[in-house]
Amino acid sequence: MTGTLLARMVGRVGRRAPSPDPSSGADGLPDHHHRDVRGGGLRAAVFGVSDGLVSNVSLVLGTVGAHPGAGVIRLAGLAGLFGGAFSMAVGEYVSMQAQREAFERELSIEREELRRRPEFERRELTRIYERRGIEREVAAQLATELMADPEVALETHAREELGIDPGELGAPLQAAGSSFITFALGALVPLLPFLLGAKGTAAIGITIGLSALAAVAIGSLLSVLTARPWWRSALRQLVLCALAGAATFGIGSAIGIAG
Repeated sequence: MTGTLLARMVGRVGRRAPSPDPSSGADGLPDHHHRDVRGGGLRAAVFGVSDGLVSNVSLVLGTVGAHPGAGVIRLAGLAGLFGGAFSMAVGEYVSMQAQREAFERELSIEREELRRRPEFERRELTRIYERRGIEREVAAQLATELMADPEVALETHAREELGIDPGELGAPLQAAGSSFITFALGALVPLLPFLLGAKGTAAIGITIGLSALAAVAIGSLLSVLTARPWWRSALRQLVLCALAGAATFGIGSAIGIAG
């Protein structure tokens, strides 16, 4: 058994195994499997589309409320799409890069501590496992075996002390690109009728209809993450998007276009 596998198994110690039930397999284990909700890929994509939709629905309808020409609406919508997408991408990149650099700094400090004071770090790891309910002798043996390999020792201390997985520090460029694309897709929905040449009341009606359908779809996707009824998430997303659009439309109508 490798040290890395041993370290990961220790985290399960103290958890009570569920009793077999009628839905269990022959080995007494449940037949269902948990989804991995830590990666956040689907969550980031759904929220990126949601941000783009709500943001540009508000901007487009706010501009429409002021009764400008179609060219002004297209300009405002495109500015909102690209400005918001770049803002999301830059913000995601900067925040994730800063987080990654902070994690790397902590790992560097921990690596140096393991080099300078291995015995202190071994005792520290032993105490961590003891607090989890492992007997002292077993905890000391585990710590000793894990400390034998410097890389395994670093990974173990990073997980146990810092809550960091050294192999999953994030990919800032990938996150930035995903944020840009998903935001732009959401922001395109309310703008699409005006880009395709629709005008007047018909364009406004199509925009509202497409945005409502997109809000329902996004809410339904969110239910995949939460396992809640799809209609509840869809209704919530629809109501929030409608409130944002109605508020900005009212503001645009009240202010109008000067001159």
